[in-house]
Amino acid sequence: MSRAHHPSSATRQRRHALLALGSLLCAPAWTQPADAPAATLQVGPGRALRTLAQAARVATDHTLIEVDAGEYRGDVAFWPQNRLQLRAVGGRVRLVADGAAAQGKGVFVTRGQQFRVEGFDFEGAQVPSLNGAGIRVDAGSAHVVDCRFSDSQCGVLTGNDTGIEVVIERCEFTRHLRADGRNHHVYAGGIGRLVVTGSHFQGAQSGHLLKSRARDNLVTYNRLVDGPEGRASYELEFPNGGMAVVVGNLIQQGPGSENQQLVSFGAEGLHPAPNELHMAFNTLVNELGPTGVFVNVRPGTDRVRLLNNLLVGGGNAPTGGAEVRGNALLSLADLVDPAAGDYRVRKAVAARLRALELPADADALRPMLMPTAPRGVAERPLASLRLPGALPAQS
Repeated sequence: MSRAHHPSSATRQRRHALLALGSLLCAPAWTQPADAPAATLQVGPGRALRTLAQAARVATDHTLIEVDAGEYRGDVAFWPQNRLQLRAVGGRVRLVADGAAAQGKGVFVTRGQQFRVEGFDFEGAQVPSLNGAGIRVDAGSAHVVDCRFSDSQCGVLTGNDTGIEVVIERCEFTRHLRADGRNHHVYAGGIGRLVVTGSHFQGAQSGHLLKSRARDNLVTYNRLVDGPEGRASYELEFPNGGMAVVVGNLIQQGPGSENQQLVSFGAEGLHPAPNELHMAFNTLVNELGPTGVFVNVRPGTDRVRLLNNLLVGGGNAPTGGAEVRGNALLSLADLVDPAAGDYRVRKAVAARLRALELPADADALRPMLMPTAPRGVAERPLASLRLPGALPAQS
């Protein structure tokens, strides 16, 4: 009788990791409910409900709130409802904190499942704890679409609840300041899942552009650009590792950066396994100097894959134990005009780049889109689908 085969613990761990990666890539981002809302409320200076705070007090689950375009000062709100949608109508809605803060935390504080907000600008959240946020997600799930965040202590901040899921889509983050300098534009705590796509991060001062302690992270088609005047620490950090998929992003470290590392994984200790970093078709630009570090990964990480990335400007990347394929090392002179924010590869240089096919088990990492300036996404040209980097070359 033949002996039954029992996979080793390492094999079981790898299977579990692959299942987790597949789940992360395939899980849909929550969008607005397909069925009609149970109620619709209208907010504006000429409406029965003149403020968001009033709407928050009377809204029930599965309500659509349409907000007239304009400026609303000191109009902060706590949203505990489920399946709530807030939509700007007739233009953008500008929310200026003006010294106010819902629950002492920010302009909006949310706790409901499937909260969605679109077309809002969040500005000026400042609180004594130094954690004043445009949106604070304390529980539930939130989908933030086409919103702008500036001049607060943080743009989007979450609690530390593994049941929280956050999706950020086509948003813009800039000019956040804290007295202690830890002004992260987005800071996801120990949550279950973070998805960030088609968004623009720029000009942090001492803090990070994007920091996430989430168990699962999907970061695609964003512009994380410190710029000539930014003084960010990390551009992208996963301090506790987790499952992180980073595809098709432009990530730039400016000359004034306060940290040599563009991307950091596991610097504060790792989640329980699996901990994997998959980076494919990103353009990483180091303008700090030759001491820069493109990617720093904590020893003990289960898997690191760097596939078809452009590494520009000099610096180091992990090699020992990492799967490194199809990456190209370029100089700043190989780009069209980085000083003006044009990070495309020059046409003559692009002709020398090799198109490398992805391994069979990495096909899901192939980018079909690309980031646009200042935010949003567009279809990636067919001619560049297999070339390294996040952007098509100069035509």
